[in-house]
Amino acid sequence: MPSLLEHAKFSRDPVLILTRYFVRELLTSTFVITGVLMMIVISARLIVYLNQAVAGIISTKMVFYTVLFNTPMFLQLILPLGFFISILLVYGRMYVENEMTTLHACGYGPSHVLKTTLVPAAMMAVIVALLSLWLSPKSAELLDRYYQEQQKESEFSFLTPGRFQSFGKGGSRVSYAEGLSDDRKAMKGVFIADGDTLLLADYGTQYVKDDTGSRYLELTNGRRFDGTPGQLEFRSMEFESYSVKIAEESAAAKAARQEAKSSFSLLGSDKLKDRAQLHYRIGLVLLIPIVTLIAFPLAKVNPRQGRYSRLLPAILIYMAYYSSMVTGLSVMGDGKTPEWAGLWWIHGIFLTIGIGLMFGIDGIKSLFQKNKTAVISNKTGADHA
Repeated sequence: MPSLLEHAKFSRDPVLILTRYFVRELLTSTFVITGVLMMIVISARLIVYLNQAVAGIISTKMVFYTVLFNTPMFLQLILPLGFFISILLVYGRMYVENEMTTLHACGYGPSHVLKTTLVPAAMMAVIVALLSLWLSPKSAELLDRYYQEQQKESEFSFLTPGRFQSFGKGGSRVSYAEGLSDDRKAMKGVFIADGDTLLLADYGTQYVKDDTGSRYLELTNGRRFDGTPGQLEFRSMEFESYSVKIAEESAAAKAARQEAKSSFSLLGSDKLKDRAQLHYRIGLVLLIPIVTLIAFPLAKVNPRQGRYSRLLPAILIYMAYYSSMVTGLSVMGDGKTPEWAGLWWIHGIFLTIGIGLMFGIDGIKSLFQKNKTAVISNKTGADHA
């Protein structure tokens, strides 16, 4: 990798040299780290989905689409972490190799480095804003639409006419059908045993409620029998149309449904959970500049300590920040915190931590001492006047 001195030979503007050098190093490191983390996360999720496919919970086709449409959501979470680690590693290396010491000695101090760092930070913030506010909800909408199509595919498509078969959670229901329609979405001559309830009907079809995503079986022209095994007493009821819930919406489908709401719809919603979701999406954008302020002072290491000496505490701070955002999303959605506070109080806490790390205890004390001295001087001048 070319050094800073080698870059200086081909340009006359030192500020342009340094800006290009810092931006290139940070962006290259960010994309490499993000790529590695993305492969780890996708591989872990892929194992979970494949196990579900082997168990028959989801189809193999569903595995591909779930991973594909969840990729923008993974990226919006991993990209800030990749940029955070990139600052620690790139600047840590420059401190260990005394590049930073040379720059400071030449007049390019920490404030100049911070201003240069804000250039790639702004780029990352724009990318995360596009992912969080537009692309991720759009992908979640496509995933939700795909889940609904899968929900509409009949659970009875695996049934064989003329045979008793179990279905439902844990095989709790036993069904029998004299025949199935050509699209295998309607049953003819239906018999269903569900616990102590027996259902007989001429036809059976299913539908999915759009508001809840739950699947229902609608029986037509039938009779229902309720009784206790071993006893002669039972109840009988005839019906023209009878609906029974056969499946709840999956947790993945519920999450996709919430994520699928556009940012504009969240902005105009009167539901507290929707407004909390909007605060969370905006918070992912604010995460970039705040973690930049946190990473910048933590990247300053002693050459004898090594570039990785502060990596662990920095990662712990980042995890605490993101975990606080997730917790804040939940408690705000449940109405446990004031709506006006939103998630701003979390960003305020970690912004304070970043400023404290930036200036240090001594820097903050000296700042207050300067302000105090200025106040005393102004008061003394007023007294003399």
